Amino acid sequence: MTIFEELKAIIVDQMGINPDEITMDTDIIKDLSCDSLDMVEMLMAVESKYGFEVDDSDVSDLVTIGDVVKYIESRI
Repeated sequence: MTIFEELKAIIVDQMGINPDEITMDTDIIKDLSCDSLDMVEMLMAVESKYGFEVDDSDVSDLVTIGDVVKYIESRI
């Protein structure tokens, strides 16, 4: 399973989003209607799954699903 597929599974599980709506270009806030709590929960799941902490200063750069995938790739 790719990082994208794993992240997609996290989002579907946590937020009940239709997996067909999630692509690398999907805007987390605008397209998925995620609020700040949803974002925090998603990033906590990412931290738990991949074993690193997301720096608070990096969160504002994580706009699309692709941004999160690239961030994960750079940390593992």
